[in-house]
Amino acid sequence: MRGFAAALLGCVAAFAACGGAHAQVFNPTTFELANGLKVVVIENHRAPIATQMVWYRAGAADETQGTSGIAHFLEHLMFKGTKEVAPGEFSRIVARVGGRDNAFTSWDYTAFFQNVARDRLDTVMRIEADRMANLRLAESDVLTERDVIVEERRQRIDQSPGAKLRERTMAMLFANHPYGRPVIGWEHEMKALSRADALAWYGKWYAPNNAMLIVAGDVTPAEVKALAEKYYGPIPRKPVPETRVRPQEPPALGARRIELRDTRVRQPSWSRAWLAPSHARGLPKLGPEAADALDVAATILGGGPTSRLVRALVHERELATSAGVSYGDDALDLQSFWVYASPKPGIEIAALETAVEKVLAETLAAGFTDEEVARAKARMADDAVFARDSLQSGARAIGVAFTTGKDVAWVENWPNRLAAVTTAQVNAALRAVLDPDAHVTAILLPKPGS
Repeated sequence: MRGFAAALLGCVAAFAACGGAHAQVFNPTTFELANGLKVVVIENHRAPIATQMVWYRAGAADETQGTSGIAHFLEHLMFKGTKEVAPGEFSRIVARVGGRDNAFTSWDYTAFFQNVARDRLDTVMRIEADRMANLRLAESDVLTERDVIVEERRQRIDQSPGAKLRERTMAMLFANHPYGRPVIGWEHEMKALSRADALAWYGKWYAPNNAMLIVAGDVTPAEVKALAEKYYGPIPRKPVPETRVRPQEPPALGARRIELRDTRVRQPSWSRAWLAPSHARGLPKLGPEAADALDVAATILGGGPTSRLVRALVHERELATSAGVSYGDDALDLQSFWVYASPKPGIEIAALETAVEKVLAETLAAGFTDEEVARAKARMADDAVFARDSLQSGARAIGVAFTTGKDVAWVENWPNRLAAVTTAQVNAALRAVLDPDAHVTAILLPKPGS
């Protein structure tokens, strides 16, 4: 399982839209600067360290047609310097104070983080605020970094048959919505990205009133507020899009298949993907409120060694080396629900597919039992306890909530929503999603003679 529910299992906390609100698990303090920057402080005094994260409500799904990869490209270019920080010096500064830093981009957000000793928080807040407002891009740096991201695509996608197949499966599943474009971008469009494209993206989305600052660790709200006012406070707010307008996906129609054969494949695999509701957007016959029930269904069907798929395919029939379900509910728009399995040596992919379909058909016909649902809910609730010591998991869940339009009340109500999920709701959600006539099947096989 992945997505917002998985983040909640790591920490049941999120940003509150109104200043000064407090959550029940991590007790985050929230406030807003005059320029619109949302700030969240999660106190954790177990060790003298702190994590700073800055999240922007802008990701690959916000890109204009023909500029795929610009969100990820700008993430890279944010390390190219300002008037005060030379190109490449940002990470060296963090390393010199004994910290580490990185960044990541998804369809709905871009985020930057640093982990440092608590007495070095001043340093990383200063340089992070600096690049929020004062990024400088030389043409030579842009061209060099463009080569870097193209090479990154070749290594991560083009040289990985599994990644290539998943990329094309997503493009088939999301025929109209930009979730069908890869976050890293299509290579031919990446090669055309320019300095002007990068600066336009930066100017459109990178503003304090489109961002959230999260600080977790051995800090106090008063300390963080003073530093935030000092470094981020002077940055002026900018006009940013009030709504993130995206073309929506039409109802799925027809079963589609894609097969990839490659000489590099050593382990064949089978997967099937359906459109599914997220916590923000529902299907025509299944609203976003069903995402909680679908999380429970995913846990029972394919969420671990005791799940139905693993028991049936791996242990009982000994057809698969692995099997499971992946459900991403952490999106601003529709998401995907995947069932997957890999055959044991000597097992034909067609036999595995038939076996998976049998498990799914039996599940849809008979449904889950009350006992299965109760066990899954108890496991999900218990798992939420164990990551309270993790600084980044809490900050990440808060950032995801912020970028997908959630508030602290909604997130804090997750345990109550989970407890209220019924067996009937779980079965109804799964039956609505697993449409036999509206899915994409993806098969990965070795190339003959390889």
